[in-house]
Amino acid sequence: MTSSDPGGEPLDVVAGGRRVTITHPDRVVWPVTGTTKRELVAYLVAAAPALLPHLAGRATMLWRFPEGVDGKGWFQAQCRSRPPWVRTADVIGRRGDLLRYCLIEEPATLAWLANLGTIELHPHGWTVDAPETPTAVLFDLDPGPPAGLVDAARVALRIADRLRDDGLDPVVKTSGSLGLHVAAAVETCATFAAAKQYARDIADALAAEAPDTVIARSDRAARAGRVYIDWVENDHNRQLVAPWSPRATPVPRVSLPLAWDEVAAIATGRPRLPDVGFDAALARIPDAAALWLPPPRAGPPPTLAARDHALRVASLSSVHAQPDGRPVLPPPPAS
Repeated sequence: MTSSDPGGEPLDVVAGGRRVTITHPDRVVWPVTGTTKRELVAYLVAAAPALLPHLAGRATMLWRFPEGVDGKGWFQAQCRSRPPWVRTADVIGRRGDLLRYCLIEEPATLAWLANLGTIELHPHGWTVDAPETPTAVLFDLDPGPPAGLVDAARVALRIADRLRDDGLDPVVKTSGSLGLHVAAAVETCATFAAAKQYARDIADALAAEAPDTVIARSDRAARAGRVYIDWVENDHNRQLVAPWSPRATPVPRVSLPLAWDEVAAIATGRPRLPDVGFDAALARIPDAAALWLPPPRAGPPPTLAARDHALRVASLSSVHAQPDGRPVLPPPPAS
């Protein structure tokens, strides 16, 4: 502990009826703004009603920065030293190793994770009840400078048009950094192979239509001035930052769900992106909590259903339960 980071005395926080002790609550997590661990905990507990539905039942990767965003950070799969009320999901990795992920199901878990220095929450694209089934098709739009958010918004609108043409309901959020995430819920008939190919086809088509502004391949040297459409997010082993999750950016930011009219306005280049800080995010929750990934439609859209039929792969083994009730998920097939 340094003089610039006094930490303060431990603080007991009651979240969802559970008491969680926060150590060093006055430790500065974001030095540029002086934002502390105390404020991170307060945001997560307040945002829990909007955030938890997107984490429930999902093995979640943690991105921890115990010394703040200017310190060393790392992704953590293992749910170590958890309180007895935090459930876990055991996933057998590709290499045969056991990964015991946290299941984040209540506000107290968010407070406990924040106390450990967890800033970002990255759930998988499947639930423990159906590990072989994607819940959405995803597009991660990453503009390469000098391209920026305006360019990403224009590409997002074109992706949304394609998805609507295929009977899907697209949603969009900020990455919390420079880009946008576009998604659409899919039905239980879909597989990861189908979702990935479907997303790749859309990305390739848009890149062919506008090769000077859109790229669909992971080539950093070729991304300058273009928006990279990352379709590989549609993979069993990949995770995407949750809506309303904080980001480990130089100043506190949140991955913020947007309305499509906001994206259309951003695409004109005139209005600025809505404030994506903690206070602004909390103020938006009453109107924006339902903007990200509504429930799936009653039937599969024709394009994705046909793609799934053509590419259907053998289903993974069903979820097995350990004696203590933890689900054990098998590894995905090689892609």
